Amino acid sequence: MREVLPELMQWWRAGETVGVATVVATFQSAPRPAGASMLLGPDGSAVGSVSGGCVEGAVYELSQEVVGSGGPVLQRYGVSDDDAFSVGLTCGGILDVYVEKVSQQTFPELGEIADDIEAGRPVALATVVEHPDPAVLGRRVLVRPGVEALSRSLGSPRMDDAVRDDALGLLASGHSATLGYGPDGERRGEGMRVFVWAFAPKPRMLVFGAIDFAAAVARVGSFLGYHVTVCDARPVFATATRFPEADEVVVDWPHRYLEAEAQAGRIDQRTVLAVLTHDPKFDVPLLEVALRLPRVAYIGAMGSRRTHDDRMARLSEAGLTDVELARLSSPIGLDLGARTPEETAVSIAAEIIAGRWGGSGERLGTTAGRIHRDLAVPSA
Repeated sequence: MREVLPELMQWWRAGETVGVATVVATFQSAPRPAGASMLLGPDGSAVGSVSGGCVEGAVYELSQEVVGSGGPVLQRYGVSDDDAFSVGLTCGGILDVYVEKVSQQTFPELGEIADDIEAGRPVALATVVEHPDPAVLGRRVLVRPGVEALSRSLGSPRMDDAVRDDALGLLASGHSATLGYGPDGERRGEGMRVFVWAFAPKPRMLVFGAIDFAAAVARVGSFLGYHVTVCDARPVFATATRFPEADEVVVDWPHRYLEAEAQAGRIDQRTVLAVLTHDPKFDVPLLEVALRLPRVAYIGAMGSRRTHDDRMARLSEAGLTDVELARLSSPIGLDLGARTPEETAVSIAAEIIAGRWGGSGERLGTTAGRIHRDLAVPSA
């Protein structure tokens, strides 16, 4: 929903009614992730996408029906139908799409969600997308860290407790997903499915070393949706003018800055670190801190093979274990033959993406099996 929220809020604030179709589950090689949304505007326009074009026409028609009737619908699209090529996913995937009518009357909490997202406050929206009791279908609650009470009840304390606990787990990891329960929220049951939009603040990318490669990495990181920080101890190089794509530029010793951010709780399992200093006096103290952090998504360090060997020897002498050293991606990036700062930034981004989704980094034309992988979501 995040990518279509500006248009949705414009219509919502104007008192209009909008059809909202959202991918709530994917199977096999689905082209869009859970949470991708398409809007049917009051003027008949379509905004966003649920499948990259495969089933947009069918979803558009279903959205028209839902706006007209008012009842939410959960619809599965795939290749099992005879007319798969006309309304199905020719890529072989399967999508569950939840379509609902949204207005100030049907969704009064939407303004609160938009305010939280704009302010960078974490909030999760849990919606019942499947239930044997039609009266329960479409019920939704807001879940916020540190707030015990839900915005309303889904129907019973058991439902509320189960969904709240699991939604907080998804919010902490920054991932949206569909959760399954029994009709009254039983953990081992089935019959009720709840989709949780996890609107967490942007994941962080910390780029250490104010060099020309850092500017390219910051640009790619911003494009990928990271909140990008560039840090360097040299004020003449660490300036906002040199790094316009970064959200912030910090003048500080890298290891000291990272220690402070970790102690303040601003480093989590989604954070990625790119160490581009390739100078022992900067990167060795920094990596001593980074490799001992309990939770971080990626740690990469730039340098030649010789620099890498020297760095590993220094870190080993500093007392880091083999397990801690194994967390380091060095030399940084995938083997793309990159030479320019921009090409190198793409190779670093490719390694981060591959690590996130379990990709091999090989050419797809030489591999077999599914193209899109599912991300393992930590349990609450």
